[in-house]
Amino acid sequence: MENKMIPFNKPYLTGKETFYIEDAVATGHISGNGKYTKKCQNFFESVYDFKKCLLTTSCTDALEMAALLINIQAGDEVILPSYTFVSTANAFVLRGAKLVFADSRKDHPGLDESQLEGLITPKTKAIVPVHYAGVACDMDKIMQVAEKHNLFVIEDAAQAIDSFYTGQDGVKKPLGSIGHLGAFSFHETKNIISGEGGMLAINDSQFIERAEIIWEKGTNRSAFFRGEVDKYGWVDVGSSFLPSEIIAAFLWAQIENIEKIQSRRKLIWDSYRDKISIWARKNKIQLPVLPAYATNNAHMFYLVFETEEHRRKFIAYMKGHDILTVFHYISLHRSEFYKTKHEGKALPFSDKYTNCLLRLPLFFELDVHSVIDKILMYESDK
Repeated sequence: MENKMIPFNKPYLTGKETFYIEDAVATGHISGNGKYTKKCQNFFESVYDFKKCLLTTSCTDALEMAALLINIQAGDEVILPSYTFVSTANAFVLRGAKLVFADSRKDHPGLDESQLEGLITPKTKAIVPVHYAGVACDMDKIMQVAEKHNLFVIEDAAQAIDSFYTGQDGVKKPLGSIGHLGAFSFHETKNIISGEGGMLAINDSQFIERAEIIWEKGTNRSAFFRGEVDKYGWVDVGSSFLPSEIIAAFLWAQIENIEKIQSRRKLIWDSYRDKISIWARKNKIQLPVLPAYATNNAHMFYLVFETEEHRRKFIAYMKGHDILTVFHYISLHRSEFYKTKHEGKALPFSDKYTNCLLRLPLFFELDVHSVIDKILMYESDK
């Protein structure tokens, strides 16, 4: 009998998803901004202290809303890491912005904060840090640069739900709550999921009213339903960013179990770190680094190999043992779409992670020790 392949990801179901979906259908209101949308948004506002939350159909949509809210125009420049998913960039390219790529850090795939000052020009409008693997960028440095140059900060927190940053003031802040705006993902590969789904966190009060309008296709429909206006109409640009109640109902079942889900994921992450650290040093493989100011939400566990060939051999070895491992992004400055438009200098660490980073399986029901056993049998010189 063939062994069953251990997948890279397997969505975890709490058991309440279909119950809440049926309840949403029974209410007769499934088009969005109903009972479950409000429950989810209220949870994030109360537990993580975001000023305002709006569920979206994806993190991509949340980022596109953010680009609209800060009024990105053709010719504006936006600083972001090259080592990120294309949605981070597309939100601003769609508005006509020029992308200015920062390299990754030597010790972590996140944006190198020390490069920011050298990338700013009179056309710079925003900085978009990506909290890769749910690990915080140095937000004090980023916010200080942004304040000095009067720039907006949009946190791409797609991977960073339930992760925190401790600033110079000693206060622990949720990721996505520090910049002017924050964008989250509930894609099926994330810690809590709704299949596809996302959320915009609004931390600057000046954006709250307009965000609701953009979210509701450019209308003041939300204000109408609260009784604040006697009729609603088209008052601004917008699109259909809000998800259905079915998506929100699914997400609510996940939210109810967030502590259980996070505890299990952290246990798996810690098992990887504790059991393979010596093996990794022996094979010259870098493990994830957690800066002192960052917490770990166990979104992913990755390895960084010395060479692309070394990574390829390990992938083949693990696949031969029925374990699926995957590499991540191709840096955007090397992409088919943008490589001819990239005018900046070389980005060696972005290239390093593109060529050498590999993600291990990490999901709620994973038998992590089976994976670890196979990892420990691998030697790079064989």
